[in-house]
Amino acid sequence: MAVTMNDVARAAGVSLKTVSNVLNDYEFIRPATKQRVHDAIAELGYEANLTARSLRSGKTRMLGLVVSDLSAPYYAELASRLMTVASRRGYRVLIEQSGAAAENERTALQGAFRQLTDGLLFTPLAMDADAVASFRGKKPVVLLGEHIMDPRLDLVTMKNAEAAQAVTAHLLAAGRRRIAVMGAHPEESGGGAGLRLRGYRKALEAAGVGFDPALVAPGEWRRDAGAAAVAGLLDRGVSFDAVFGLNDAMALGAMHELLVRGVGVPEDVAVAGFDDIDEARFASPSLTTVSPGMDEIAERSIGLLIDRIEGLETADSGVHIEAGFVLKVRESAP
Repeated sequence: MAVTMNDVARAAGVSLKTVSNVLNDYEFIRPATKQRVHDAIAELGYEANLTARSLRSGKTRMLGLVVSDLSAPYYAELASRLMTVASRRGYRVLIEQSGAAAENERTALQGAFRQLTDGLLFTPLAMDADAVASFRGKKPVVLLGEHIMDPRLDLVTMKNAEAAQAVTAHLLAAGRRRIAVMGAHPEESGGGAGLRLRGYRKALEAAGVGFDPALVAPGEWRRDAGAAAVAGLLDRGVSFDAVFGLNDAMALGAMHELLVRGVGVPEDVAVAGFDDIDEARFASPSLTTVSPGMDEIAERSIGLLIDRIEGLETADSGVHIEAGFVLKVRESAP
């Protein structure tokens, strides 16, 4: 005969409700009580029927996270932080990759993945605001990033323009005047690239330095693209004394290419990035970058989503949150 929660409660000498609370990772349970329940579960070989539990409660205590590419260092590190914060609130996180494809993003909003979760953290890159609003359904959705900023939708993002302005101002204060920017798209006004380019240009204007389109190198936000962008500038004979990668991966790729070609960093060219991924601290030289409040983004996005799920946040319009940032000055651009 299958072991039941009642059997566990009797073996542990606690109530059925206490067993349920332990299984759901509720806070404020005494460690000794929690240990007795876990000991009873192990001794009896109890296996929770998650499907039955979710059918009874209407809740899975699972959150969904949809990102374009989990191999991107920023998304990987953010996912780890989100999972830690969710666990403290008694939730688990399921992750789906969209590949920045509209069909995959729609499936994440409407398909089986959504049915397994009570709410969704979503980084749309292909869908627009109207599409997300149309397909999001009744379960809560909190957007991450800056691709969509719409008053109908909950959003947690970072201060892209302000942080990029701070990085550029730091380079200018160090005497750099020919600052190449990697990963920008001059025709793009919104999104991370557009906002960071706006901050870059605002810092130049404040310092009385003219904007030179020849210093703007487009490219995907990857290491190889950063290396290729710098190689292109060098091969074309474009002069520059600093590089600002719009994410750390591009900056690290650019720095590698400079060093391979015998260009001193920071003696000849200073290098700065954006995101403060773990690799930035351990690069040689270590990378000056912006820490865009990843911990705060994780805390506040998980908090907002769970508050929506549990009915603690009832605002009809979208809640918009911007995390703070810190400039991390290191060896590549002192």
